[in-house]
Amino acid sequence: MKKHIVATLMGLMLTPAYANPELPDLDKFIDEMVQEHDFNRAELEALFDQVEVKDSILKAISRPAEKSKPWYEYREIFLDQARINAGVAYWKKHEAALTRAEEELGVPAEIILAILGVETRFGGNMGSFRVVDALSTLAFRYPPRSPFFRSELKNFLILTREEEMSQLEPVGSYAGAMGLGQFMPSSFREYAVDFDGDGHRDIWKNPTDAIGSIANYLRRHGWQPGQTIVHATQYQGNDLPQDLVDRGLKPSITREELRKSGLSTADLPEGDDAITVFSLTQPGGEELWLGRQNFYAITRYNHSRMYAMAVVQLSEEIRNTYESSK
Repeated sequence: MKKHIVATLMGLMLTPAYANPELPDLDKFIDEMVQEHDFNRAELEALFDQVEVKDSILKAISRPAEKSKPWYEYREIFLDQARINAGVAYWKKHEAALTRAEEELGVPAEIILAILGVETRFGGNMGSFRVVDALSTLAFRYPPRSPFFRSELKNFLILTREEEMSQLEPVGSYAGAMGLGQFMPSSFREYAVDFDGDGHRDIWKNPTDAIGSIANYLRRHGWQPGQTIVHATQYQGNDLPQDLVDRGLKPSITREELRKSGLSTADLPEGDDAITVFSLTQPGGEELWLGRQNFYAITRYNHSRMYAMAVVQLSEEIRNTYESSK
C-alpha cells in the first residue's frame, strides 16, 4: 500500500503541471519565462489557454517560395500612383513628426514614408493575426525556425510587460511582424522609440512613434545624414563584373577596385567610403548600380536589394509629387 502511494506521488511530481497538446514544449518555455524573466506562471498558463494555433500560418510559412519576380515586375508592385499619393497625403498630415525625425535622427522624410508605404501602405495592411497566436504557432509547431520564433515570443511577452500592453490584442503579420513599420518584437525592444513623449512606444496606432522608430532603426544601422544612397553605373563589355556583385550588400569595394573593373564612377560623389555593386533585371538585360552606406542601412530593414531599391525609388516619387503639390 505504501509503495503504491509513493509511486502515485512520484508520478504526480513528474507530470507537468500544465500541458497544451497543441503547443509542444510549452511547459519548458513557461519555466524559462518564470525563472529567467520573473513572469507569473499562473498568468502565463491563463494566457496560453487563450492562444490559438493557426494552420493558415503554418501553411503560409511552409509554402514554397514563389518564383522571384524580376526587378521590372517587382518595382511595379510598389511604385503605383495610389501609393505615391497616399505617401504625399501622409507627409502633409504628419509633417511635424517627419521634420523632427529628419532634424534629430538625420533620416529624410521621404525614406521613412517609403518604408511605411512598402511595408503596410501607411497602415492600410498591418496584418490580421494576433501576434501571440502567430509567434506561438511558429515557436512550437514549426521546427525549422522554432528557436528564432521562441526568442521572438519571449521578446513579445517582455515588451507587452514593459509597455503595459495587452498580450492578446496586438495584431501583425503571419510571422509576427507588428504595426505600421512591421517590427519584429526584438526589433521593437531595441529600436522603437516613444517619439511623442507620452510614456509608451506605440507603433500600431501612433504614427509619430512609428515615424521616430523607423528613423531610429535606420540611424542605428549606420544611416549617414546628408549622404547619397545609390548611383547608376555602366560597365564595359558583355559580361557583368560578377565577382564584385558577389561581394554582397555590405559596402566593401574601394573606388580603385571600381575603376580597375571598368565600372564608371562618373556619377559617384568623391569620397573614400566603400561601395557595394548590385544588379537589377530590366527587360533589356541587367543594369548595374553602386550602393553606399545608406543603401546598406535600408537593406538591414529587409535584406533584399530589390526591397531597398523599391524604397529608394518610391521615396523619390513621393518627394517629387509632394514638392510639386506645394
